[in-house]
Amino acid sequence: MSAVADDIWAILRELAQSQKETDRKFQDTDKKFQDTDKKFQDTDRKIKEVTASIGRLGNRLGDFIEDAVRPAAVRLFQKRGIDVHEVHQSVSSQRGNEGIEIDLLVVNNSEIVAIECKSNLSVDDVNEHLVRLAKLKKLLPAYADKQVIGAVASMVIEDNVAQYAYRKGLYVIGQSGDHLEIRNIEPFDATVW
Repeated sequence: MSAVADDIWAILRELAQSQKETDRKFQDTDKKFQDTDKKFQDTDRKIKEVTASIGRLGNRLGDFIEDAVRPAAVRLFQKRGIDVHEVHQSVSSQRGNEGIEIDLLVVNNSEIVAIECKSNLSVDDVNEHLVRLAKLKKLLPAYADKQVIGAVASMVIEDNVAQYAYRKGLYVIGQSGDHLEIRNIEPFDATVW
């Protein structure tokens, strides 16, 4: 064989070896991508688990707020001249495609105060409660002849959210030191449904 042929064969062997090494590197890279993808999937799964845990904790905090407001509700509204005497917790109704759930109903013979309890009250929570209040008499007809007043209660209430709730005619119940209080400045004209 000639020297040129030997050189060509040497180059072909070198190319074949280089191709094998490139294939091995692609396989290594592919494995690293698969490992990274698995890590992302594991991380995504863990984030979903933590999110679910936080959601359950938020629900428990809401239950805690309900349990704190329930025994104080009658006293708080009686101090505001609303002579209520009963508290009903977790009142719900489903009529056709519409449903309603009220955390606390504080009632007397002519008035009811429907209270939404949250651990951290938002403007969206206030708006959702206003929607509930608008359909309460329709979905809970036993209260159709009563005046409906709305209230929101929370551990954390930012000033802008409290102001928004006041302007919408809702009572705002919040923590003050070691007790609960209605934060609306008197005189306050609540919206009546």
